[in-house]
Parts: sequence; structure tokens; C-alpha cells
Amino acid sequence: MLVDNLIVEEKKIPLHALSKQNEKIFYRKGMSYYQLVFSKHQTNFDLLPCKVIKNGSTVESIVQYLQEYSCLVVLKGNSNEMIGYIHVTAFIPQLLTNFRELQAYISTILDTVDESCTVINQSKRVIAWTKGAEQLFSVNKEKIIGQSITDFFSRERLEILNTLEKGTSVYHHQHQARENQVVLINSNPVRLNDTIIGAVVSETDITSQIRLNKELYQARERLFHLEKEVTKLTAKEDPFQAIRGNSPVLNRTIHKIKKAAATDTGILIYGESGVGKELFAKAVHHIREAEEAPFVAINCGAIPSSLFESEIFGYEKGAFSGADLKGKKGKAELAQGGTLFLDEVGEMPLEMQVKTLRLLQEKAFYRVGGTKEIHVDFRVIAATNKDLKALVTEGKFREDLYYRLNIISIEIPPLRQRPEDIIELTHYFLHEISIKYQQPIHGISQEVMQALLQHSWPGNIRELQNVIERLVVFAEDGEIHLEELPFDVDQSHTPSNFPPESAANDNLALSTRLEEVERKIILQELKKAGGNKLLCAKNLHITRATLYNRLKKLGIQG
Repeated sequence: MLVDNLIVEEKKIPLHALSKQNEKIFYRKGMSYYQLVFSKHQTNFDLLPCKVIKNGSTVESIVQYLQEYSCLVVLKGNSNEMIGYIHVTAFIPQLLTNFRELQAYISTILDTVDESCTVINQSKRVIAWTKGAEQLFSVNKEKIIGQSITDFFSRERLEILNTLEKGTSVYHHQHQARENQVVLINSNPVRLNDTIIGAVVSETDITSQIRLNKELYQARERLFHLEKEVTKLTAKEDPFQAIRGNSPVLNRTIHKIKKAAATDTGILIYGESGVGKELFAKAVHHIREAEEAPFVAINCGAIPSSLFESEIFGYEKGAFSGADLKGKKGKAELAQGGTLFLDEVGEMPLEMQVKTLRLLQEKAFYRVGGTKEIHVDFRVIAATNKDLKALVTEGKFREDLYYRLNIISIEIPPLRQRPEDIIELTHYFLHEISIKYQQPIHGISQEVMQALLQHSWPGNIRELQNVIERLVVFAEDGEIHLEELPFDVDQSHTPSNFPPESAANDNLALSTRLEEVERKIILQELKKAGGNKLLCAKNLHITRATLYNRLKKLGIQG
């Protein structure tokens, strides 16, 4: 008789209650399971109780059960059907393998990142030190791993210890790691079961950025004084002369700007990128300020949030490592007696908005690292391409600052809403850029002009200027080619010539209207110039030959 049958008969275990799983035999009695463990010679066996678990149990619960049972029986769903087992002798090696795999992933991640990353345990000993940390602090990984971090750095310069001991986290915090070295730091405590067992810190060296920012500021300051001198020498009676175009919608906008400029109140200029918001701001400045008054612009979206405060308020000497020994005036102080232009104000960091609000209300501030309150007097113009009201609703812009800026709001129309101005702007840029590159251009064909007029210009005037510059660069023998346009052209609606005024074809209605707009512009400029074609061409920024060509094409006599 088989050994299994002998054993079964001896212990009086019914054969149908046995099941075999990967060389191990289990006995089920009611809802309980037992593992049959044979003696060395298989003449006898013991029944070891097994813990019954469901498929999908957590690793934590399995580890807990294996502390009491050597084997766990896994059942399928809510049934009593056995689908497998977990034995302690197989589980521990698998758990060790998974742990080693996780270690390998973490080690590879730390070796891959460029930034400095440091990890310490509860005893302040370093357990991770990346290549970025080696380069930043000139300490080899082999030398510092396993050692107390306080053996290498003074305690007052270790933000990671504050995180370990107090459980505080920081994000993009400017920190002086060593003498003459400033970093942006992020740090978080490592928690296990609500207990802090370590801390992690990442650091990015911004010392060179601060130094470059200082040099850039000095260059800007020199440029600022040069611009003041140039403005004095080239002051014009019409501050809007730099704004090209004569469309009704543009003229209405200029009229509103002039009325607003007659007051000292703050002005908020809305407009898409590339419409020339700063030109309008400068025009307001020239209308209501004295000739020597400064116009100081700050682009709220182009300055890192960590440097924003020192940029707008300035700093005292020794405020931080890399600072100018003499300190630095901020934009607010430079705008004294003139205009402070807050460009892209919708991009201003949220933490700076409350300080900016105080500056605008109190006209007073403190430099970074300073204790003396500085009082200023200036007018404010802000500009944005975002919907500030929507940003207020989303919690990304302070409501009180919004109402402080939005006393008078004026929207600059995008180029697609004033196609009449495309013709004048095109000729102006052609003239300016052809001189810049010493590349004479004979004119612009009807089909190219039609393509420019039909384009939607999402980048507005800045995009138009860039397109014209491209056309001039790739021009051959003074001729501009349609295929050099950087956007698709629907040539089926781009006739080679404008139709005559009497044309009644509906497919050419747009061309007829555009031709009429061009005719009105030229006639208006001729009238301004008293019929002097040379002066008219100069005012339109085109050559006299181009003007004669357009007069002939448009049937203008004189």
C-alpha cells in the first residue's frame, strides 16, 4: 500500500480532505487548514495549523501573520477554495529580493539627478550624498557616508537639522550654505508611523545667478541713464508717434489712453502678448510726467521669485552673500518722481503681491536686510495679458491688489481686430529692417500682402515684425517671396492683383475693402504732407518708388 494511504489510515484522516500544492500537502477540516509535515523517513507526520488569508492581503498583514504561523493558506475570494500558500522559508528571501531591487532603484535615481541631494538619519549620519552634492560642497561620497553631517558643516548653516528636529519643510528657500555661496533649498522630514526618522534636502547653487543679476542690474542702470539722455535729445511732440496704425479701433484706444493720462490715477493695460503694451505705457508717462522723470519697468514674469523682492525693493550692503558691498536701489526707488511700470503683473509671485500692495498704498518700503523705511512718490501703470479677475477667482491673484490696480483699465486691440494697420506696419518694418541688414527691398507684392492680411497674427505686432525680418533676410535681388512666409497660405483666395473698385464679385470683396483702406491711408498722408510725395513716402516709411507704384496700382492721380 502507498505511504500516503498508510498515513491516512493511521491518523484516520479521510483521503478526500487532502490537497497537494507544489510538493506540500494540506489537510482541510471544516474551515481550518493544516500542513502535513512528514518525519525524516516518512513513517509519521505532524499537523501544523495554518492561517487562512484571502487573495490580495497586504504585505504588512502577511508579515504579521508569519510571526505566528510558518505557513499561510490563500483562499480565492470569499470561497473556501485553496489557490496557494505562503511559507516563511520562501517569503523572507522574496522580501529581501524586493528590498534590494528598491535599493537599486533609489541608488540609481540619486546617481542620475544633477542636483545636490543629502539624506540623513535620526542620528544625523549621512546615508545618501549625490554627485551634485560632491560638486557643490567638494566633499567625496566615500568620506561623508556614515559620518555625522555636523563633522563637515557648522550647525548654523545646516537647514536639514531644522527639518530633522522640528519637522519643518521649506521650498525654494534662499540659504547661505557656506561663505560666498548661496543656494535655493528644498527640505522635507522623513516620517515613518508619524515618527521622524530622517530628513532630505536638495540644493541648487544660485551664487552665479546672483552675481550675474548684480552685473545685469548695473548694466540696466547705465542703460537707464543713457535712455534718459537720449529721451531728452529726441523728445517728440506726439508721444504716440511710435505707435503705428490709423485704424478706428486703435484711434479710439489712443483717445482713451490720452484721457486717462490726464490724471494721476493708476492705469491697468490689458492686451495679448506682442500688442505693444509698453509703448502705450511710455506714451502715458510722456504725457503726464516731466521730461526728466524716470520710466522704470519691471517684468513680473521674467524675474525668479527668489530674487523678486531684492529686484523691486533693493537691498542693503551685506544683506546676503554675493550682494553688492554698497547695497542696491530697487526699481521702486529708481521710479521716484516718475512712473513704475509693472509689466506682466499677472505673473507676480503670490507672496510678493501683499508687499507690492503695501508699496502702492503707503508709498513706503524697506530694502531687503534694511531697517529704515524709504518713502517714494511715483505713478503706477500695470499691464497684463491674463484675465486678472479669473486669477482672483482661482486664488492666484490677490483681490485687494486687483482693485488697487484696476482703477482705469484699457484694452489694447490685437492686430487681427485692426487689419487696416497691417499695411502701414508692414511697410514700416520693411523700411527699418532693410536698413538694418543693408538689404534694399523694392517693394512687396500683392500676393504677399494679401497673405499677411489674411493671417490671424496670434503673436500680434511682434510676430509681424519677426515675419518681415525673415522675409528681408531671405529676399533675393530685392524681391520678397511668398514661399518664405512661416505660415500656411491659402493661395486659392490670394489673387495676384487687387480687383478694380467696380468689381462686384463676392469672392473679391475682402480684397476690395483692403484696397480701399490702403487708398484712404495714402490719401490721408498725402493731405498731411501737402501733396509732397517725398515727405509722404518718408512718413509711411516706404521708398518714393514704392509710393509711385502704389499710386499707379490704386489709380490715385496727382
